[in-house]
Amino acid sequence: MSSGTQASSGQERDSADLARFGYSQELKRSLGLFSSFAVAFSYISPSTGIFTLFALGLTTIGGVFIWTWPVVALGQFIVALNFAEVSSHYPVAGSVFQWTKYLASRSYSWFTGWIYLFAGMLTVTAVVATLPLALIPALNGLGWHSLNAASLNTQLVVALITLVVITVLNIYGVRLVSIINNTGVVFEILGMFVFALVLMAFHNHQGFGVVTNSAGLPVNGSTFLAAMFMSLFVIYGFDTASTLSEETKDPRRAAPKAVLYSVIGAFIIGGVFLLGTLVAIPHLGVAVKNAWGPAQVIEANFSTPFATLYLLVVSAAIFVCCLSILAATIRLCFGMSRDNQLPMSGVLSKVSPSLHTPVWSCVAVAAIAAIPFIQYSGAGIIAIAATGMIYLSYFLGNIVIMRARARGWPRTSAPFRLGRWGMLVNIVALIYGGAMLINFAWPRAASNPKPNQTNGLLKLGFLDGIPILWTVVVFIVLLGAIYYLAVGRTKEFAPVIAPAGDDAPLAGTGAAPPA
Repeated sequence: MSSGTQASSGQERDSADLARFGYSQELKRSLGLFSSFAVAFSYISPSTGIFTLFALGLTTIGGVFIWTWPVVALGQFIVALNFAEVSSHYPVAGSVFQWTKYLASRSYSWFTGWIYLFAGMLTVTAVVATLPLALIPALNGLGWHSLNAASLNTQLVVALITLVVITVLNIYGVRLVSIINNTGVVFEILGMFVFALVLMAFHNHQGFGVVTNSAGLPVNGSTFLAAMFMSLFVIYGFDTASTLSEETKDPRRAAPKAVLYSVIGAFIIGGVFLLGTLVAIPHLGVAVKNAWGPAQVIEANFSTPFATLYLLVVSAAIFVCCLSILAATIRLCFGMSRDNQLPMSGVLSKVSPSLHTPVWSCVAVAAIAAIPFIQYSGAGIIAIAATGMIYLSYFLGNIVIMRARARGWPRTSAPFRLGRWGMLVNIVALIYGGAMLINFAWPRAASNPKPNQTNGLLKLGFLDGIPILWTVVVFIVLLGAIYYLAVGRTKEFAPVIAPAGDDAPLAGTGAAPPA
């Protein structure tokens, strides 16, 4: 059999598998295993999160904050193991929303999807706001000295331009996004790894003992938990590989592998980058006092041309991260709209016959992601809400999966399975996720400040004395509750269909009550 015939046969098999869930193949199935991994890795994008919140970890417990990296990576890998098994059973666009739809009640799955959708849109905002932190210093190095990297207005303009560009690219198709993404991932992996080795070999000012040097800052349980926020912001989004299942070849096998490989790859590459950056700090006390980020460390060690090249590589990595996060959030919006779960579902679920993309979902997600820029307060503050909301949706998904396991799920086999270890993995994932949710919600200036603790960057009137994450979660849940009670619960949702031979949906048929 020729390769072309095999590919055609595989496409037909995957489309037929999707049809067994009640969906026709509308999105273009063009992603292989590497592309699926690359999208998930780009969502995680170690360089993006490290550039956003390196200073938070450094100013909290100095070089010791690197130890938060393996702790978070291990916890997230356990969560990823759980998600990998579920994605092998349900290779449908929507990730956590789809899993809860098959394993829980209609109301529960709707709220989980609603929270996850807004978490994704806030993450888009946080990441496009991160790009200026690397790109503006790089442009300064190219001679654009009029751009002020510290100016929020300059950062805002660059972030908005980025949002428009990635939206247009997503409209023109996942294949174009994957080509850019795959190239960007190779540059990120090679660039971060090679540059980090250069830093360790030729610019090692601190020695490897920096990982135990807190620069005089107190190291205890409380400060370690606060310093974890950078690592927590980096290592999530691995479920993106399953969110794009309908555009992935052989997704029951490819998606679980991509989910796990992305966490492992991010842990190794990010860990090397963190270590290289820490040892290259010329004066740790000065870096802590002035809240240095990686850009300042790079500029302090390299000549302008070399530093500019490094920052351009990182900028490219952050840009493809923006692309993949938007792509994943668009697929979630499309998946929920196709099931008639969202306002204006008919419009949001339309797929362009020529582009094979849900154009209006692209526009809607980008437009809502732009709302926090109305009162722009910097990438770090937006990241607080984005990360907390993501971990909340993951926790809600894990609760449902454990409940399903307690009822005997899965009774049928899938290409990726945990077997008798499934329940233990699920329990550990819930314990870890619950602990991190408490950590996120804890009111502290470092990781969950009140607006009046942001030095005037954020002003919310009567909400100025309430921690930011609390306000965001309550607002989004209340908004969802109002819509669901007034309109959503009376809408006719798509039936929940599982393929013959697979586990029957634990959620029932999904039929709506009479209006």
